[in-house]
Amino acid sequence: MRAMTTTIPAGPWTVDDLDALPEGTGVRYELIDGALLVSAEPSLQHQRVNGRLLRLLQDAAPAEIEVFLPIDVRLSPVRQVAPDISVVRRSDATGRRLAGVPLLVVEVQSPSTRAVELTLKRQVLEEAGVPSYWLVEPDDLVLTALELVDGRYEQVAQVHGDEAFDARRPFPVRVVPAQLSR
Repeated sequence: MRAMTTTIPAGPWTVDDLDALPEGTGVRYELIDGALLVSAEPSLQHQRVNGRLLRLLQDAAPAEIEVFLPIDVRLSPVRQVAPDISVVRRSDATGRRLAGVPLLVVEVQSPSTRAVELTLKRQVLEEAGVPSYWLVEPDDLVLTALELVDGRYEQVAQVHGDEAFDARRPFPVRVVPAQLSR
């Protein structure tokens, strides 16, 4: 078997550089202001919670809305994220990448990504105008919901375990964190 060789640019990175990286490597690449972020494969609990939340959102979504596992969300030539879950208008889901800004981004947190998701990614999504951003802690089963109010994210809910969050945006759905692990 031949090893694959890839030349990695020193940076700053662009979204075109990401397009040249090999696919199917088991890592997720994101780009924020020219800096490359690389995330390892998630844990089983992360995947369990992510999969159940995906199914819940897909079942509740109206026909004009689609719910995706990680897809490239290109926000600018130097900003591209790949959230755990993206909720988008069906009309924006064309081609290889999303054509518009997601209605909701969900990140199921891992110890290695938590700090980035709470600060840097939050700021990037806020600046891009993503209306809703949910953070899910898979081990403690906590969901924190943020919504854009006057251009800034405000926490609208934080539910633990068997507590319910009755989301109104981007569509009505009830989320009970403990049910995401069963």
